[in-house]
Amino acid sequence: LPDGVNISKEARSAISRAASVFVLYATSCANNFAMKGKRKTLNAGDVLSAMEEMEFQRFVAPLKESLEVYRREQKGKKEARKDKDKKADSDEQDKSREEENDDDDERMEEEEQNDEEEVDN
Repeated sequence: LPDGVNISKEARSAISRAASVFVLYATSCANNFAMKGKRKTLNAGDVLSAMEEMEFQRFVAPLKESLEVYRREQKGKKEARKDKDKKADSDEQDKSREEENDDDDERMEEEEQNDEEEVDN
């Protein structure tokens, strides 16, 4: 909105209700596409098809762009999570190896002490 524009509570409420009705209508149209595809789950293609059927073609291109951005972000997050998990696994393996080495060192020291005690006896 331009600077200095005020919106009354009544107008905000009307816009909110109109947005809710639009979302319900878009969902209903998208659901019809899913049912035609014998699916129970709506997908992005269903929503884009619904926008075209509802004669909102001018929103299809921006929605596709937003969807691509979203998918790239999710892919990046997924890869970052995988890298983080791999690093955590690697760190855990390193720690486990260190603990094993420490245990081996302690056993060797005990054996050496036992050997020295046997020699003394």
